Amino acid sequence: MSQTLSAPLLAAIPLAPLFGALVAGIMGTKLGGNSIGRSASHSFAIIGVLVSFVLSAITLYDVAFEGARFNETLYTWMVVGDLKMEIGFLVDGLTAMMMCVVTFVSLMVHIYTIGYMEEDEGYNRFFSYISLFTFSMLMLVMSNNMLQLFFGWEAVGLVSYLLIGFWYNKPTAIFANMKAFLVNRVGDFGFILGISLIVAYTGTLNYAEAFAKASDLAALTLPGTDWMLITVICICLFIGAMGKSAQFPLHVWLPDSMEGPTPISALIHAATMVTAGIFMVARMSPLFELSEAALNFIMVIGAITALFMGFLGIIQNDIKRVVAYSTLSQLGYMTVALGASAYSVAVFHLMTHAFFKALLFLAAGSVIMGLHHNQDIRWMGGVRKYMPITWFTSLIGSLALIGTPFFSGFYSKDEIIMAVHASNLPASGFAYFAVMAGVFVTAFYSFRLYFLVFHGKERFDQNPDAHHGHHDDHGDVADDHGHGHDSHVANHHPKESPWVVTIPLILLAIPSLIIGYHTIGPMLFGDFLKDAIFVNADLHKAMDVLAEEFHGAAALARHGFSAAPFWLALSGVVTAYYMYMVNPALPAAIKRRVMPLYNLLENKYYMDWFNENILARGVRGLGVVLWKVGDQTLIDGAAVNGSWRVVGLISSVVRKFQTGFLYDYALTMVLGIFVLMTYFVWLK
Repeated sequence: MSQTLSAPLLAAIPLAPLFGALVAGIMGTKLGGNSIGRSASHSFAIIGVLVSFVLSAITLYDVAFEGARFNETLYTWMVVGDLKMEIGFLVDGLTAMMMCVVTFVSLMVHIYTIGYMEEDEGYNRFFSYISLFTFSMLMLVMSNNMLQLFFGWEAVGLVSYLLIGFWYNKPTAIFANMKAFLVNRVGDFGFILGISLIVAYTGTLNYAEAFAKASDLAALTLPGTDWMLITVICICLFIGAMGKSAQFPLHVWLPDSMEGPTPISALIHAATMVTAGIFMVARMSPLFELSEAALNFIMVIGAITALFMGFLGIIQNDIKRVVAYSTLSQLGYMTVALGASAYSVAVFHLMTHAFFKALLFLAAGSVIMGLHHNQDIRWMGGVRKYMPITWFTSLIGSLALIGTPFFSGFYSKDEIIMAVHASNLPASGFAYFAVMAGVFVTAFYSFRLYFLVFHGKERFDQNPDAHHGHHDDHGDVADDHGHGHDSHVANHHPKESPWVVTIPLILLAIPSLIIGYHTIGPMLFGDFLKDAIFVNADLHKAMDVLAEEFHGAAALARHGFSAAPFWLALSGVVTAYYMYMVNPALPAAIKRRVMPLYNLLENKYYMDWFNENILARGVRGLGVVLWKVGDQTLIDGAAVNGSWRVVGLISSVVRKFQTGFLYDYALTMVLGIFVLMTYFVWLK
């Protein structure tokens, strides 16, 4: 272990944003008497995250170039028998990369929030929440044991609940944060079961100690069944990832989470929180490599999410929800890579995606600001000439998203497709079709959004809802600030956002352009992630195949221009241009011809309907049965009321013998003696 990584320095990384969160959340709100103003609140929060980012960058340098590593316990919370519950850090290539991604994106969001939330009454509270989220996410990725992992896992879920429902007077926001909370609890139930099984059979919460006993777990079956224990553990852990990383069918919370302010969409639902599941599976790779059944399950779930969530992005009209469904689809791509045992490719896409997706969300927020809180892309158009910085950075983000050669998204997305093609798992055939088809779908909905927002004729004054607030099921004209649209606003031209909004866009656009080119070699084929991720190369050869075909980042990009994914993406862009710029009547004509399919997509495969009308009503029905039968009849009626009735009945009988007269008691004693004498005589 290198001495360049010290425990105090590492501890300062999560504690710095925690300090900022406490100052802004206590001193800047009614809780602390509003003793500091907005400027002080955002200054403390931003400085805290800035310190965390700088220290994370130093750590990344030491890990990447000095070979530094850290795996130590900082604090023992409790010892129960042989089980130790500890707080500790594990810092390797995977952790260092995640630390930098989390802190950099968080820093950009903090700066952006100064302009975006300028008029909001909960300004200081918002800064407290996003700093607290940064602390929680850092504790998650830096953990060296499953107890701390679970703490961070639940903490990011809690802060996400607070942020989605930030505007707590807005009914749709309250519904959305409750939905996110409940759906994530479903996944977390599986997650804690997986952790519990590991602890039960290994006797430890520590990663290294549990991984050392992985081969012993692979030899066991779940008691009472013929199921392999390692498969059950891995599937339970992945169910937790399905909830946190929004995989089908636990994806339903993420689109509705757009009810929160745009900055948290970038921070939580694009770059950090939703990637926690991907990070966790990659960290647990020594376990997942022992179960091909679990890997096939992961690959199928990821393929379904990648393709079918992309279809939903095609028909969305809310600018944020298009990007949200894009997030779902890209998370599916990462999950497919995990199933193909290409864990390093999955976390590589996690990193590149964090930058360009945060960029797209923040650019969407900039457009919303420029268009006076209109979010419906049908009533935009021609924004390019009014908001040149937002336009150019959005174009970079869109080109990265669709996998344009030399852009960062190309390198990670192309490697995922190649890894799935090289996989020998039975599910790889369906997964390969899904990720290839997803290339066209992604390009189509991404540039449908791009063309409708930034090109074509201006439609600002044609919005039928510009004279009143409206928010339908699809958020077509959702107001991101919960405000109604003033009648005079529709005729105002857009204007470029202030520098606190555009600077983060520019800084996020830079890694969206170059980060893939410069990091693909060390991350996928070098030693950067070598000791963080384990792959059984004898059984799963995808990474070996990728290594054989890799001849440098430039050569890969040049070859990309002649590969099928590029032509599929180009076809998607051209199709979107023709349908929305050249022949705008065509989408409506297609819609009329395929109305049943459109209704299926518009209702999101009826997943929400099923959850609300079947599952929720079933649970409510079960609750009524438990209430009426279990609580009222058995507990209150039989156990509580029944017991006192029995006691009352006995006492009413016994009471008749308590007359208070001496001769009655003497008679009772004589009769008792007579009965006892008769009994003993009978026994003889």
